[in-house]
Amino acid sequence: MTAWKKLPAVSMVVLLAAGAAAKADDAKGLWSLYDNGLKSAKYVDLTHTITPKIPVWAGFGPPSFGPAKAGADVEGFATKGETFTWAKNGFEATEYRLTTDQLGTQLDPPAHWAPEYPAIDELPPTYAVRPLAVIPIVEQLRTDDNYALQAKDIEAWEKANGRIPEGSVVMVRSDWSKRWPDPELAKLARFPGVSLAALKFLHEERHILFHGHEPLDTDSTPTLEGEHWLMHNGYAQAEGVANLDQVPETGCLVTIGYPKFGGGLGGYARYVAICPPDAPNGVTIGRTDAPLPKSDKVLHYDKAAGMRVR
Repeated sequence: MTAWKKLPAVSMVVLLAAGAAAKADDAKGLWSLYDNGLKSAKYVDLTHTITPKIPVWAGFGPPSFGPAKAGADVEGFATKGETFTWAKNGFEATEYRLTTDQLGTQLDPPAHWAPEYPAIDELPPTYAVRPLAVIPIVEQLRTDDNYALQAKDIEAWEKANGRIPEGSVVMVRSDWSKRWPDPELAKLARFPGVSLAALKFLHEERHILFHGHEPLDTDSTPTLEGEHWLMHNGYAQAEGVANLDQVPETGCLVTIGYPKFGGGLGGYARYVAICPPDAPNGVTIGRTDAPLPKSDKVLHYDKAAGMRVR
């Protein structure tokens, strides 16, 4: 059994780095954490790519992408309405028409449902890095495609893995995202969920930061009771998460990034799991990170795809 499987919901990366940091020069501060832990870690992207054809709730409608055009005359450079091109202008840009801030992999702030609580730009920077626990419900879904995580599932998980750390992020693995980007996903009435009882257990008993799930809603109840409870009690949540099957159930961290839209009620989020070096999946930091590798296929706008492709 590898080391990360033995550790009960505590990041091996942090433990290794903390021990090394204690011996390091105090002047290095947290740089020693990077040198002795994060630099050799495995990184797994838990985020879907946003495209014009991803699953979106019908009430919002799909987004569209297009080449950016000059919004005004710029003498000697561009004429209003002219499309920027690499050949003429030296650069190109994209015009995004986003029908909602509820697209793809998201971070929902509580103001999404409850305006008295923080919007996306009001979330604290302390959300940036947290311990990650992954609780699977894949087996339960084999006999019930509408199964929702229960408190008993969390307790069973803790018996095998140890207590969920306070302040952590808990992701619920269902493998629902393996069908992404099938637009039909947004129309399903039955899908994996997280029960209200499980949410209350995670927040009131384990005091987690927030939970995440693969579908685009928390549960399939008529009133979306889980999401209603979360938002009206000041809790955020992650939706549309991907690749949880590539992450160990314990021992990883998760980084959380999102645009800071003023008064935003949803966040186009990017989650990256940082796992111990002996984790089976993920990529490592390398010299090809900068400069980035050159491709023999150039980006170009494809009308059928509605976006730039290689």
